[in-house]
Amino acid sequence: MRPGTTRFRSSSACSASSWTERAAILKKGTEIDGHRGEEKCVSDNIQAQNAPLRLGTRGSALALAQTRQMAARLREAHPGLVVEEVIIRTRGDEILDSALHEIGGKGLFVKEIEDQLLDGRIDAAVHSLKDLPGELPDGLALGAVPEREEPWDVLVSRGGESIRGLPPGSRVGTCSLRRRAQLIRYRSDLEVVDIRGNVDTRLRKVAEGEVDGVILAAAGLNRLGHGERAVERFAPEIMLPAVGQGALGIEMRADDSRTAALLAPLEHVPTRQAVTAERSAMAFLEGGCQVPVAAFAEIRGGRLRMKGLVVSLDGKRLVMAEEESLPEEGAKMGEKLARRLIEMGGDKILEEIRNV
Repeated sequence: MRPGTTRFRSSSACSASSWTERAAILKKGTEIDGHRGEEKCVSDNIQAQNAPLRLGTRGSALALAQTRQMAARLREAHPGLVVEEVIIRTRGDEILDSALHEIGGKGLFVKEIEDQLLDGRIDAAVHSLKDLPGELPDGLALGAVPEREEPWDVLVSRGGESIRGLPPGSRVGTCSLRRRAQLIRYRSDLEVVDIRGNVDTRLRKVAEGEVDGVILAAAGLNRLGHGERAVERFAPEIMLPAVGQGALGIEMRADDSRTAALLAPLEHVPTRQAVTAERSAMAFLEGGCQVPVAAFAEIRGGRLRMKGLVVSLDGKRLVMAEEESLPEEGAKMGEKLARRLIEMGGDKILEEIRNV
């Protein structure tokens, strides 16, 4: 299945000895010294085989918008590259009548896509990074992490009320245990209800009065052109975002040097460093949609600074920790932060949740 395929053709005039060498040169040209001549030479060489790049994606409006944005950037970086869009239906797309944490969490939206990657039916896959488990299957790798969009959660309310302005008993929808627990902690007088479906479905449920408000990722609204619908952006003191929220991850086979070279211009090193720290903490905590774990890292003043938390389902118990390190030491820092959360009692909270 190859819907939405766009084809371009161009000639090649440069040479390089291997795909690995080309990937290294391209990375240097785009991330360090900006030598566009080097990048063009490598880009032209990548086209020599005239092989299309097959991008796997879910079929939701948001997934398609993200994939098409990345496809446009790839064609801009590599004139003549043929990019094919391959829509893959996942188990998470088919099961809409159950809460995510009850039916398997994050892997629901990626397993079928990863299977096609491993089988060679696609070359890369564009994911919302928050949907990817902390540890990828053997043989797969994150080929590129583009620059992050807004990481925050936002409220869309029917009457335009802020979270403080919603009357007691108002119904607020979310399918995330992380959002639910933090919202209950902040406003225990609200009724938090499970709500599934894509962004447009959730917005429609607000408009039709099924819920008084819904909590969504700002990045998703922005990418779909609905950013103006957000009434309030939650400060991290109220609602710390999910690991990787706002970022995209482009997954590929770990040994595919040609795809690595093609994806190199999409890489944004500061975002990669930040989400590496977040994902390291999540992997150590074995977190995901099934548990209310949150983390956010960013580079400020040349240092990578990170905050993370674990909160009980009823919002009554919360442990939070902060760490900082050199940007290139994010993986180590993420694990250190996770260990601190465990020492502060986070392990007991997580154990109770997993035994529910």
